[in-house]
Amino acid sequence: MEGGGFVAASKVNIYEGRVTAFVICTCLIAASGGLLFGYDLGISGGVTSMEPFLKKFFPSVLEQQSKASQTKNQYCKFDSQLLTLFTSSLYLAALVASFFASIVTRIFGRKISMLAGAVAFLIGSILNGVAMNIGVLIFGRLLLGVGVGFANQSVPLYLSEMAPASIRGALNIGFQMAVTIGILAAGLINYGTAKIEGGWGWRLSLVLAAVPAVVMTAGSYLLPDTPNSILERGQPEKARQMLQKVRGTQHVDAEFQDLLDATEAAKKVDQPWTNILQPRYRPQLVLCILIPFFQQLTGINVVMFYAPVLFKTLGFGDDASLMSAVISGIVNVLATMVSIYSVDKFGRRMLFLEGGAQMFIFQIAIGTMIAVRFGVNGDGELSRWDANILLLFICAYVAAFAWSWGPLGWLVPSEICPLEIRSAGQGINVAVNMIFTFIIGQVFLSMLCHMKFGLFFFFAGFVVIMTVFVYYFLPETKNVPIEEINQVWKQHWFWGKYIPDEALIGLSRNDEGRDT
Repeated sequence: MEGGGFVAASKVNIYEGRVTAFVICTCLIAASGGLLFGYDLGISGGVTSMEPFLKKFFPSVLEQQSKASQTKNQYCKFDSQLLTLFTSSLYLAALVASFFASIVTRIFGRKISMLAGAVAFLIGSILNGVAMNIGVLIFGRLLLGVGVGFANQSVPLYLSEMAPASIRGALNIGFQMAVTIGILAAGLINYGTAKIEGGWGWRLSLVLAAVPAVVMTAGSYLLPDTPNSILERGQPEKARQMLQKVRGTQHVDAEFQDLLDATEAAKKVDQPWTNILQPRYRPQLVLCILIPFFQQLTGINVVMFYAPVLFKTLGFGDDASLMSAVISGIVNVLATMVSIYSVDKFGRRMLFLEGGAQMFIFQIAIGTMIAVRFGVNGDGELSRWDANILLLFICAYVAAFAWSWGPLGWLVPSEICPLEIRSAGQGINVAVNMIFTFIIGQVFLSMLCHMKFGLFFFFAGFVVIMTVFVYYFLPETKNVPIEEINQVWKQHWFWGKYIPDEALIGLSRNDEGRDT
């Protein structure tokens, strides 16, 4: 198939084993790492729209907003580089942390990396909650970024390595599910704390980030490491025992042999950051760069961490803007459940393509409605009916993202790399994701001010590009064992020429089995 590329079922090993309660529990605990990222995405926009917070740390922004309220231009009321720098500074810290996290993940294991991220996030949340000056606030936020960088590096890898191939997609999407729950919880908390008298509600919003951090700290301390990671660190017998426990059977010879082959290949690689630049890893390198790049260019973070500000800017009012963000958060959670159900049933490509088409349609609808109501000058207002229609469009867009690019943006990069470059590939994925989250977070309000409704058409254009890219260049990885993914690349119409025959772990043994 020219559009993607599939691997015949007979070409990959079908391992023995079953879905055990042990693997489900470990994956659910590990997925809680997504709460860190999700809670911060949801809490930031709400806190930065609270007047007591702005008065304490950003009085100039509050003054600017007061002046802006006297103008009828609805596009430029929140155009503050200082305020957006506070929000997006976390992602710069996560960017830097992801490179260190890649090294820690490879040398010390996925578990230690998750634990380090949880502790950093815990300390950062406490500092933010008690901050009395801007220095402590920013330092706390940088620690949150370190936590996000380590968690986003290690958790998707952990889930992809621990899960059996038949439900790897669903269990990995548990990470994105936790992200969406974090966003929703943050929206509900912001809605409640904004009503607290005395002006300290924002402190409660920020310090409650410690709750998911405590959950992940305890969870990562109790979790076992993955068989892949244990074997990578030179403990074959312990790795076999863990694989038997994870798969619920003593008969794991075929899968364990593939892990051994992958580990032997990984031992030949001293510098995964250098090796990933070799032609044989070109498909993985390109996808680990472009998938997170495209994920951010959908414009989703514009909606999610600036939702209260965006809705307020478009005339929803204070309470209405926070409640609208909660509604879109609920949609986000429900749509992610759709992805968990369908990703191993219908495959990654179908969700990518359908989600891309739906996002394009509703981004165009959102941009058109804003253009009609506010025009080029931003002079206008939304009626109650208009506001409800706009919220419906935004929810339809959020739903499309939540069952496609949201979860798959983390799942696919974590499952396409061979063991020898897996930590480096995931490090690149996180780094690209964070740098473009930072850039878009930093420039969004300015872009809204200058591009106006055209901003939504801008993101819609990228959705078209990324959907076409997926159609032609992303093969299907559904139900393929993680250490045999190279067989998918080898059979792809474009990427096949980059994959040498010796990279096809398990294929020769499978062929021998069919000849006997």
